[in-house]
Amino acid sequence: MKLLRIGEPGKERPAVLAPDGTARDLTGIVDDIAGDALTPAGLDRLRAVDTDSLPALPEGRIGPCVAGVGKFICIGLNYADHAAESGMEVPKEPIMFMKANSAICGPNDTVLVPRNSTKCDWEVELGVVIGKPGAYIAPDDAMTHVAGYCVVNDVSERAFQIERGGQWVKGKSADTFGPIGPWLVTADEVPDPQNLAMWLEVDGHRYQDGSTRTMVFGVAHLVSYLSQFMSLQPGDIISTGTPPGVGMGQKPPVYLKGGESMSLGIEGLGTQTQKVGNA
Repeated sequence: MKLLRIGEPGKERPAVLAPDGTARDLTGIVDDIAGDALTPAGLDRLRAVDTDSLPALPEGRIGPCVAGVGKFICIGLNYADHAAESGMEVPKEPIMFMKANSAICGPNDTVLVPRNSTKCDWEVELGVVIGKPGAYIAPDDAMTHVAGYCVVNDVSERAFQIERGGQWVKGKSADTFGPIGPWLVTADEVPDPQNLAMWLEVDGHRYQDGSTRTMVFGVAHLVSYLSQFMSLQPGDIISTGTPPGVGMGQKPPVYLKGGESMSLGIEGLGTQTQKVGNA
């Protein structure tokens, strides 16, 4: 299934993408694409619904594909080729940091360069959405906890992140720095999350052209690893790192100033397009 949310901010309606490509209204079937709806039992209930019997929603803004996200967990330097372009060693354990939930926005919403920004950057990433809750999850059981996957643009302000001291979160959490969607694609439709092409363009120039094959730590390892430090709950998102081609890695570096257009996508998970504005 491809689950999505249609409507203006705060007024999104839960929907499922029908075979004919129309978004069908799940209002009355489920409160939202969140919480219990993402558990294995919740997804089974949605699979049993006859999409042809549901009313079609008019075209409109696509909201974040998951509502009520409890934790937005990010993994740094998780692609060997991206670590190399950053001039950093491949980590021995996953580098974990949090992104503020208030950064979450729709996949095609305007991304705002924050005030006093000098090094605003892009990162196409595979998002993993948790379905079955758990803690201390065994690696062999990890994939049963995954509800599905989505595209994430882990927008970053590198000066805030690297040059201002403290933790990376301050460079990752500005409003609009977390576009997710367009869809939550359920795990049964993604047989191998470690073999997905991914790309990102700015103003038509392709900067990132990679694959999840070059991940240092795969999805199963990350789910198990993170669960050793915190319980994972339905709707939590793990953003699993980015391939090479970020603005910081260009020679000379290229950063977002406002006025640009970003397009990005992951094989089978849809595409995002964002205008870049200024806060």
